[in-house]
Amino acid sequence: MSKISFKDYTLSAEIVRALEGLGYMSPTEVQQKVMPQALEKKDLVVKSQTGSGKTAAFGIPICEMADWDENKPQALILTPTRELAVQVKEDITNIGRFKRMKAAAVFGKSPFDKQKAELKQKTHIVVGTPGRVLDHIEKGTFPLERLKYLVIDEADEMLNMGFIEQVEAIIKHLPRDRMTMLFSATLPEDVEQLSRKYMKNPEHIEIKAAGLTTKHIEHSVIEVREDHKFSLLKDVLVTENPDSCIIFCRTKENVDKLSEELDALDYPCDKIHGGMVQEDRFDVMNEFKRGEFRYLAATDVAARGIDIENITHVINYDLPLEKESYVHRTGRTGRAGNQGKAITFVTPYEKRFLAEIEAYIGFEIPQAEAPSREEVSRKKPAFLEKLNDRPTVKKDKSEQLNKDIMKLYFNGGKKKKIRAVDFVGTIAKIDGVTADDIGIITIQDNVSYVDILNGKGPLVLKVMKKTTVKGKLLKVNKANK
Repeated sequence: MSKISFKDYTLSAEIVRALEGLGYMSPTEVQQKVMPQALEKKDLVVKSQTGSGKTAAFGIPICEMADWDENKPQALILTPTRELAVQVKEDITNIGRFKRMKAAAVFGKSPFDKQKAELKQKTHIVVGTPGRVLDHIEKGTFPLERLKYLVIDEADEMLNMGFIEQVEAIIKHLPRDRMTMLFSATLPEDVEQLSRKYMKNPEHIEIKAAGLTTKHIEHSVIEVREDHKFSLLKDVLVTENPDSCIIFCRTKENVDKLSEELDALDYPCDKIHGGMVQEDRFDVMNEFKRGEFRYLAATDVAARGIDIENITHVINYDLPLEKESYVHRTGRTGRAGNQGKAITFVTPYEKRFLAEIEAYIGFEIPQAEAPSREEVSRKKPAFLEKLNDRPTVKKDKSEQLNKDIMKLYFNGGKKKKIRAVDFVGTIAKIDGVTADDIGIITIQDNVSYVDILNGKGPLVLKVMKKTTVKGKLLKVNKANK
């Protein structure tokens, strides 16, 4: 296949510029197949592995088609987990940065009133979990009359987590004249039924993978007694010496225990599970993304949709009891064309569950031997050397995109009858500044925030200290991030 570029699609210069800034060189297979159809506003059912680049496959067309001048939400993206909602919102914000697309994330365990206030402001795209989205719809805090685009992401996970009824309830509230895209790693009957019931002659797109898991993952299984698992884990970590590794457990109690045991060995590790406060979960994931620690002990909550490109290993410390979970867990590695390893510990009593997983993924997982004492001794020095090295903290892919952006704070908003167009009109008149230098604008009741792009922030800040907006001289400062 000859190299295709994002410039080959009918995309605006602002979107192409953002993709270049994010380092997106050429579209992945799912992006190549989805984007042309999506830009023609066709309903789509897309079967595609996790890690295939599907967020951009729907994010790019939605940012392209959304109209900046419209104040009410035009697109709704449903995700199964809060982590994924936040991540998709960030991706959409980055893709739509130069078109000034404003995205909001709404999810449970986060203040309802704060989200309500955000939805009252100009918002182009809403990303959220089904329960909280339905809450906002039923309470009248999510205006739907301008909604034109619906994306159901990770539909099979919605089903596994019992959200399909909520998804249906949401769809029944939405305008019928809309475009719908459904993405799923697998297409169980209930998901197919959803597409038949609520979509208009959808085009089916399937991105082939080796069985149900990507060809970039090397799978193996090691048999072990329950009381020998931690000893085996220590040996596997020495011999594999991963750069970045998620260790999956079935319960939060097991995650807590494992995390304490690794901590006691001074291994650079942290943990994530559903019993933790949401802010702590976000902090842990962000630190893991940046590479601030090497080992993450996790329940399945972290397997759902978290996109970190350079996880080298996934270890199933506890075998997942749901066969679908095996696909979602192991799909955390081998992403974006990188190679990955998935190592599964299985006790003699779990052979039945292993057989079910193998039947589901379509191949037998190769048996591996536990590392020998000789191998562990031979590889220990390299392991200790890496353990004592300070980790190289990775840059976020949006860092390059955001480095020339300054966020300005103004002490006036809706109550002073100020709108986004007032800021655009005033700032674009400054010598050396155009509307293209103005990014996302957030107008609240008493304050406003304006992103100034292309390194023009200091100039705009200086001029706006003595320039009125709609006849009012506002205090202006560089905003605290």
